Amino acid sequence: MTSVSTKPYLLRALYEWCTDSGYTPHLVVKVDQYCQVPQEHVRDGYITLNIGALATGKLSMENDWISFNARFNGVSRSIAVPVSAVSAIYARETQEGMQFETEEYVPGQDIEEVGMPDEPDDDPPASGATKAPWLKVVK
Repeated sequence: MTSVSTKPYLLRALYEWCTDSGYTPHLVVKVDQYCQVPQEHVRDGYITLNIGALATGKLSMENDWISFNARFNGVSRSIAVPVSAVSAIYARETQEGMQFETEEYVPGQDIEEVGMPDEPDDDPPASGATKAPWLKVVK
């Protein structure tokens, strides 16, 4: 069974925490060819984006993509970045937040295309074979 990433859920939770606390949420994105961002604001391969309610319009934080409209130097731009390219989310005022490992975005490979089993696997594990619990460290 393919595991669903916790990253988009953590991003949405930290965004909500920032806004509920009166803070301004910012994303740090590792820019690649799939990121639709103003290239003139990219520094050392990264861009920091204010995703607060006053800075964005039509913010959408889906499991695979984050998109919104924003103004840069007075010009309205459509921004879209894959969740896999997000390096961090933090509150501007306190610098509190969370860092993530970035991964290369693979176009068209979402959970439906990877293939979820239609039915749960009810077969018991082979003798002596058990799945060990695991946690993934999100930095």
